[in-house]
Amino acid sequence: MTFTLPPRQPNGLTLLDLCCCAGGAAMGYYLAGFDITGVDISPRPNYPFRFVQGDAITYARMNGADYDLIHASWPCQHRAAITKGTNAHLQDSYPDLLPEGREAMLATGRPYIIETTEARPDIVLCGTQFGLPIFRHRRFEVHGWSPMAIPHAPHRGRVRGWRHGEYHEGEYLAVYGKGGGKATVPEMQAALGISWTDVHEELTEAIPPAYTRFLGEQAAAQVLGVAA
Repeated sequence: MTFTLPPRQPNGLTLLDLCCCAGGAAMGYYLAGFDITGVDISPRPNYPFRFVQGDAITYARMNGADYDLIHASWPCQHRAAITKGTNAHLQDSYPDLLPEGREAMLATGRPYIIETTEARPDIVLCGTQFGLPIFRHRRFEVHGWSPMAIPHAPHRGRVRGWRHGEYHEGEYLAVYGKGGGKATVPEMQAALGISWTDVHEELTEAIPPAYTRFLGEQAAAQVLGVAA
């Protein structure tokens, strides 16, 4: 699989992308004009920007102040609804990095954005707000600036697939899991706006770049005084 980075308007700003996974969030910030460094505890060969394998909290404490803006997608499994319910017996097997991660980001003195389950919902974004055929709601907690909200109309229409034993066609896709009418990998790539990875697990976890481009352009203009 080959991939060429799309054009952007460089603004000379830098962004640290913690717990970066395959770079869905990073691509949006790149399109907003940032130079990106990603950090993840696991190898991420599909990450399209500069990558450092290591502990995200340690890296933030040591290097976070060197960046203009910090984004972190702290792992959500410990606080996810399914872990609190059906899989409650597994909760202690997942690290809860949000409190310590937030503290490390605050200590840098830099503006930041956190995306994870139970992050403070300063803004919640959905694929329908960007014309994407997905719902994928994501909560973003921001520090040092105030993002503009955009209208979120009530969902209308169906998600394609099986529900309560009945199959439905629909204009929206389920970009998680497999089978049962859920999106195929090529459908997931197109729906999310992600072409540089075809790994199913990475796509199921990815933030659509449209979300972070929207946030990154605002942060650059509002906090850092740079037009997109």
